[in-house]
Amino acid sequence: MADVNPVSGAGSAASTSSTKQTKSTNSMDETQDRFLRLLTTQMRNQDPLNPLDNAQVTTQMAQINTVTGITKLNESIAALSKNMVAGQAMQAASVIGRQALVQGNQLALTGSGGTSAGIDLAKDVDSVAISIVDADGNQVAKHVLGEQKAGMMRLDWDGKDDNGNALPAGTYRYSVQAKAADGSLVDATKYAFGKVGSVLLGDDGVKLDIGSLGTVAMTDVKQIV
Repeated sequence: MADVNPVSGAGSAASTSSTKQTKSTNSMDETQDRFLRLLTTQMRNQDPLNPLDNAQVTTQMAQINTVTGITKLNESIAALSKNMVAGQAMQAASVIGRQALVQGNQLALTGSGGTSAGIDLAKDVDSVAISIVDADGNQVAKHVLGEQKAGMMRLDWDGKDDNGNALPAGTYRYSVQAKAADGSLVDATKYAFGKVGSVLLGDDGVKLDIGSLGTVAMTDVKQIV
């Protein structure tokens, strides 16, 4: 993988956010100026025999103040969100080079000792059948596990085939078939460990680049080891 700046996109995101905020502020100022000019002109040219109702003027002033307050609140929330994202990016930078558990069906063998993954079960199951295939799609191992509780379960594979032979290093994939006591299939979401290569900061939040597992949001990471 090419070298990547640990935290990229921060400058452009900050610049974009600042530009949007400046445009919003200018737009609000222009709206206020137009309203005040219109109200002043209206009062200056009112019919002496039918002057403007004080309640009407007060209502108009209250409306423009409400809009101004909402705009300033939105600007404050946007600024707070920007600071939070920047803080999250700095914290996320500390996970570069570590293993993150995210959605995926890969099992990476780097040598002896095996590898691990995770399976999120929608509900309690009576059995879980794991099938592991190599890069060519050939099944190399199959394991049938007993009862499992709902939630995340750990999948440990020793890196050996069904005959007990150690398999070469490489990327393998696995599939899951989980069944309830009545034989019905249960939803099982597959998770894989991948090495964090870099942290990306954009308008849509903090994301991690995890190589072949793709780019995932920091909030979608189940575990960091």
